[in-house]
Amino acid sequence: MIRKVFSNNTENRDEKASEPGRVSVVGAGPGDPELLTLKAVRVLQEADIIFYDRLITLEILTHACPDIQKISVGKQYGKPSTSQKEINRLMVIEALQGKSVVRLKGGDPFIFGRGGEECLALSRHGIPFEVVPGISSISAVPAYAGIPLTMRNLATGFTVISGHLHPASSSYDWSVLSKIPTLVILMGLNNIDGIVRQLTSHGKSADTPAALISRGTTQMQNVVTGVLSDISSNARGIASPAIIIIGQVAAYHESLNWFEPEIMTDDLAKAPKSLHTSLTFNKTAASL
Repeated sequence: MIRKVFSNNTENRDEKASEPGRVSVVGAGPGDPELLTLKAVRVLQEADIIFYDRLITLEILTHACPDIQKISVGKQYGKPSTSQKEINRLMVIEALQGKSVVRLKGGDPFIFGRGGEECLALSRHGIPFEVVPGISSISAVPAYAGIPLTMRNLATGFTVISGHLHPASSSYDWSVLSKIPTLVILMGLNNIDGIVRQLTSHGKSADTPAALISRGTTQMQNVVTGVLSDISSNARGIASPAIIIIGQVAAYHESLNWFEPEIMTDDLAKAPKSLHTSLTFNKTAASL
């Protein structure tokens, strides 16, 4: 269990500076702040410093002491971002000062979150760490869209892939993926045309139901449905992050949709800019 260390208690911190602190690699869940785990809340309350990702719901940060540093180290596709090497370096430096460090990541840190890489870096430097799993968007986002990933006699399993790779990548056997009953694709919005082309060219029916869920579980959730042949055109203008679901289960959205965001899709353009962009508590780390 992490011991609570108040950031304004310099005497307590000096006593612990002779030994490294501990880094908690924490999953913040898919977006809805009420999906945060109890353990994640406790760890945030005990933190001396937090390094958080771009997609973290800012309400989650209010669980932490208001006086501590909360530093954005998020990445965004095609834009200048904090490198993974720099994130690792910052965590190690802060932990070596005896601090309780929280690395706050969206979803689950060990699923497409590079949490494993960060823990390896900490291990190499002899830094104690723990992993606090989070609810993954893989299951939570489809649930908030009324799409069951499995359904008896219809889909008895599903496969999850990253769409961040080039669609022509040899990492995937598209002839196998085209036969999967339910395919869940994360980070595939920018490659959706190529993904559709690969699946249809390898035998997937163009009439297969498909859905794209943007900003899932949040008050800006937006769901676009269709079939494989038109899901790409239907999704024009949709914001990331987004999850693509391809399979017969996607058709259940129409009858099982239960979540109605308070900010409706048609009102997004009129919403205050602060709702579209992340507020950064503190983007600059202390002098190192």
